[in-house]
Amino acid sequence: MTPKFTFFLSFSILIFSSAVFGQKSQLENYSFSDENIEIPSNFQGENEVILIKNVKIDIVTDQNSAVQYFLIHEKKQLNSDEAVERNNRVYIPFKKDESLVLNKVRVIHENGKITELNPKDIKEETDEENGVNYNFYAVNGLSKGAIIEKIFVIKEAPELEGYIIKIQEEIPIVKASFELIYPNHLVFKYKSYNGLSEAIEGKNTIEPEKSNLFISQNNIEGILDDERYSNWDRYIMKFKYKLEENLAQNSSNLHNYLDFAKNVYDNMNKELDKKEQKAIENFVKEIPKSKDPREQLKFIENKVKSTINFNRFFNQNNNLADVIHNKQANGFYTLRLYSVILKQMKIENEMVFTSKRFTNFFDKDFETLEQLNEVILYFPQIDEYIDIMSLEYRLPMVNFNYSGNYGLFIKGKEFGGAKIGMGTVKKIKVPSSELTHDIQNITVDFTQNIEKPLIHANYQFNGYSALNFQPLKDFVSKDQYELLKKDYAQNYTVETEYKSLNFENEGIDLVGFKPFVMDAEFEGTTQKAGNNVLFKAGETIGRQMEMYQNHKRILPVEVYYPHSYTRTLKIILPEGYSVKNLDSFNFDKKLNINGKTEAAFTSSYIQNGNEITVTNVEFYHVLDYPLDIFEEYRSVINAAADFNKITLVISEN
Repeated sequence: MTPKFTFFLSFSILIFSSAVFGQKSQLENYSFSDENIEIPSNFQGENEVILIKNVKIDIVTDQNSAVQYFLIHEKKQLNSDEAVERNNRVYIPFKKDESLVLNKVRVIHENGKITELNPKDIKEETDEENGVNYNFYAVNGLSKGAIIEKIFVIKEAPELEGYIIKIQEEIPIVKASFELIYPNHLVFKYKSYNGLSEAIEGKNTIEPEKSNLFISQNNIEGILDDERYSNWDRYIMKFKYKLEENLAQNSSNLHNYLDFAKNVYDNMNKELDKKEQKAIENFVKEIPKSKDPREQLKFIENKVKSTINFNRFFNQNNNLADVIHNKQANGFYTLRLYSVILKQMKIENEMVFTSKRFTNFFDKDFETLEQLNEVILYFPQIDEYIDIMSLEYRLPMVNFNYSGNYGLFIKGKEFGGAKIGMGTVKKIKVPSSELTHDIQNITVDFTQNIEKPLIHANYQFNGYSALNFQPLKDFVSKDQYELLKKDYAQNYTVETEYKSLNFENEGIDLVGFKPFVMDAEFEGTTQKAGNNVLFKAGETIGRQMEMYQNHKRILPVEVYYPHSYTRTLKIILPEGYSVKNLDSFNFDKKLNINGKTEAAFTSSYIQNGNEITVTNVEFYHVLDYPLDIFEEYRSVINAAADFNKITLVISEN
């Protein structure tokens, strides 16, 4: 992925040399493999197995330009009807800014017959939701035991700031390799992850003026991306590289954070012209003022996000006056607008360039610009962040993908009377579980009707859990919102007509300011079992997830954000009635890491006459839970599901 913010860099890095190479690649002549690959015994029972996975990148230059040829060669054996169904389409990896120069697909049937597909048979479909077109081969006549082999070569712009090759997949691979082919005057920095073999450098045997970077790995286990609360991309085998030196240009330490920070800072702090200055002054005048720094930042954020629409593809602004007039801004101008406003209002801040941890975990020890494809703002005075590119996230919340990840923090430092941008890699703060602390107060009153108790439930949602519903009022019609409110309530109550159903603190401007509150009153339901009345008391806390594990856990647990719950359930019985199984409310599940309780589900009750009060506390204080304590983690999270199943047995004394 090309970083979104590389356009901040005012310099360009040339990779050409005085030698002239033709704009052709040896990969254009790549052909199918007739190598006989035996499936090892440990992969024999798999639905499908990748026999060969070759990825090659050939960087080709001349005096005026550079391109790269990207080859994908995969040979896969299908061993089940499910695999046949999954592979009856072969999608072509083709993007808007690329061109496909080699395109081959064949099927080797179990009886040895070979069918090579015709490129004229390529079909197209459109993802209506995303407006994206996909090209694919429809593979007919597949059966168990067949082998599909595909070769694609794409001609595209070189990826030199940092590039990731994912080797491991969800299905096993018998033989995998990656090869980078490049001119001799280029020097690359690289790193293998999660047990992948180290790369070997060497000379290219076909073109003496080129070098190779080569990795080979056999018998790679498949890792299914289906485990709840796991970060698959973080733990698979992968390889990362970037251009480090250009010997022909006598340049070194290319694509570094020092230059990036300086250029970003310079771009964000360019002097305003008179038209921009006036537009900004008028814009700032409309922002409410507060002496409380957190409240002031909320006012700034709400003003910008309610006035200027972030559109990463909008390129019709030439300055900040245009931004305010057009009411649209891409990433560059959104960041510049915030930077200028904060400077005008003398609010200290740092730009934080980072990545999303569930798709590209930031490696603090390997300096590549592809990690700097997202940006948020940090405010040291309050130790909080603003997610400037996102409409729904509001201070103190940013996209949960950034929390716990590393980032490049950029701020100005004075040297010799002038300020320059300096960058430091630091971890982005993980919010406390108190930020997303939900509070439930539920009263179940049986005194008027033992078979139809009156239930009053008050649910207070904070932080990230409030984001599930709090902003919706501003994005849907009034009628649709009324329907959504009932659907939402039924997640926490029952499918019923409510005596009352009220919501407080609705709307996107209150996200992060006030908790989202749902208050409901309704009749509960019971069942008769002989002389007993059965009441599903556990369901009053809302639906709970139960973590099943059909196979041995492979990946550590990584949650989206720390969170906690405090629940109080009060049960009022009529005179002469009692509950037979109150002990079912007692839970004490805890998980300790390094001597500290980081997750827990505890519950207990007290009885005072005909009133029973159940107090339940559940929390998950950290993002990461090691694999070796997975069963303890599962016992905590499943305790909530067990509580949810509690059915009280009520009888007359």
